[in-house]
Amino acid sequence: MTRRRRREPETAGIGPVTHDGRGIADVEGKKVFVAGALTGETVRFLRRKSRRRFDEAELLEVIIPSPDRIEPRCAVFGRCGGCALQHTDPDRQRATKQQVLEDNLQRIGNVEPREWLEPLTGPVWHYRRRARLAVKDVHAKGRVLVGFRERHAPYVTDMHRCEVLAEPVAALLDPLSDVIAALSIRARLPQIEVAVADNAAALVFRVLDPPSAADVEALREFGDAQRVRVYLQPGGPDSIECIHPAGNAETLYYSLPEFGLKIAFEPTGFVQVNAEINRRMVHRAIALLDLRPDDRVLDLYCGIGNFTLPAARLAGEVLGVEGDAGLVAAAARNAERNGLGNASFRVADLDAIDGSESWLRQRWDRLLLDPARSGAARVVERIDAPRPERIVYVSCHPGTLARDAAVLVHDKGYRCDSAGIIDMFPHTAHVESIAVFKK
Repeated sequence: MTRRRRREPETAGIGPVTHDGRGIADVEGKKVFVAGALTGETVRFLRRKSRRRFDEAELLEVIIPSPDRIEPRCAVFGRCGGCALQHTDPDRQRATKQQVLEDNLQRIGNVEPREWLEPLTGPVWHYRRRARLAVKDVHAKGRVLVGFRERHAPYVTDMHRCEVLAEPVAALLDPLSDVIAALSIRARLPQIEVAVADNAAALVFRVLDPPSAADVEALREFGDAQRVRVYLQPGGPDSIECIHPAGNAETLYYSLPEFGLKIAFEPTGFVQVNAEINRRMVHRAIALLDLRPDDRVLDLYCGIGNFTLPAARLAGEVLGVEGDAGLVAAAARNAERNGLGNASFRVADLDAIDGSESWLRQRWDRLLLDPARSGAARVVERIDAPRPERIVYVSCHPGTLARDAAVLVHDKGYRCDSAGIIDMFPHTAHVESIAVFKK
C-alpha cells in the first residue's frame, strides 16, 4: 500500500476495542487503530499516523453501528482530545476499566484479590474541577479559540462549551474568547489554568507579554461579570498574582464534610480532578485502613494532605511524606487550619529512598500510598523496615499498581485482600483504582 493511498479514506470492519476506545481493524495484514470505533461496526476512517506494526486512524463515518453505540453529548466529541469514550455507556466504560485492572493484576503481577470492590462512581458530566485550556488567536476563523487540543492534531478545538468541565467554567468558553479577543496581547496568551473550589472558581491567565492597563481592567470586569477569580501568570508559579477580586481573598479550598475538614489549595496546585469522587475515595480509603485510636499511620505521596488529615481524625499519629516542598508546606498549613496536632509532614524524594531514613525505620501500623503514574517501586522494595499490618494503595496506573503488587505479594509476605476501580475520569481511558494489602 502506497503512502498516498494510506492518506485516503478507507472502509473496514472493526474487531476488538482497546481500553482507550480505539477499535482495531485488520487491513491487508496490518492493524489499524480507529479512535471511537466499536466492535462489530463497519466504518470509514483516515490513517493519521503510520508505525511499523500498526497505524492510527481518525473515524470519519460509522456505516454500520454497534448496538452498544450511544449519541455523544458533546458537539465536538471525536475531534476534541479531552474525552475518548462518550460514544459508550458509562456503565460499559466502567466495565472496561474493571477488566483492564483485572488483566493487569493477573498478567503483570500474577495477583488475584480475595474480593473485588464495587466501583466508586459519581457524576459523569461537569465533574472536572481542574483543567488546562489552550488559547489560540486564529485569524482564519476570525476569533480566539479556547478549549482542549484536538485529538489528531496540535490545534485548539473550535468549541463553545464543555460537558465535562465543572460549572461555571463549562459555559465560559465563548465569553473567554470574546474578552481575550479584545486584549492587546490576544496573540500572547497561550493558556488558562482552571480551578473550581468549593468557595470560588479561579482562572489563571498565562501571559507572555505584559498586559496593558486596559487589558487588566477588561479582565477584572470579566471576573466581576462572571463571578470568577482572575489571576495573571507572567512567569513561573511564583509570579501568579490575583487581579480580581481586589484585596486578600479567601484561600481556595475543598471540603471533606465527613471529617469536618477544609483543605486549602493554590489555583495551579494539584487536587483530585473530580470533587465528588474524591470525597467518596477518601471515605473508602480511610475505611479500608481500619484505623484504631492508637494507630501510627504513614501516608506517602501525601500532597496537600488529602488522606493525611482525614486519617489524623481517627488515628493516634500520622506522618505525611512528599517530594515537593511546596506541597508539604501547604499540607502543614492545612493541618494547622483544621486543628490537627497529631499530623506532621516532611520532604523526601520517595523514588530515591535507601531504607536508612529515620522515619522509614520506625514502626507504622498502617501505610497509605498514592503515587504518580510511575508507581511506588522504591517504597515497596523498602517495606521491610516499617512492616505495616495493612497497606491501602491508591493508583492512577493499573500497570504500575500490578508491578508493585507483585513485589508485595510474592516477595514481602502480603496478600491482596481487595481491589476495585475508581471512576475519577468518566469518558476517558484513565483507570484509577484502589487496592488493600494485608500481612
